[in-house]
Amino acid sequence: MNLIATLAGWVLTLFILVLIARMVLDWTRLVTTGPGWLGQARRISHRITEPVIAPVRRVLRPVRTGGVAIDLAFTVVFFAAVIVRSILFAL
Repeated sequence: MNLIATLAGWVLTLFILVLIARMVLDWTRLVTTGPGWLGQARRISHRITEPVIAPVRRVLRPVRTGGVAIDLAFTVVFFAAVIVRSILFAL
């Protein structure tokens, strides 16, 4: 059981890193279009994380504050992944 929990913890660690990459790539998209590989990296990060974020987004709609929308689904998935990862590594 300990080996399975550790492996699942490492998978969640990789998922968290992809979530962070997605966040940074989305922010850089707001600032500049950048080189072609940047768009490809953004598409890959979205392809990996969107199957987890989309169901949460259907429940938690983005909050609009003026002209900006804050995606609560991303935040909830990120913190849930960090908490579950901590629990798995504690087992």
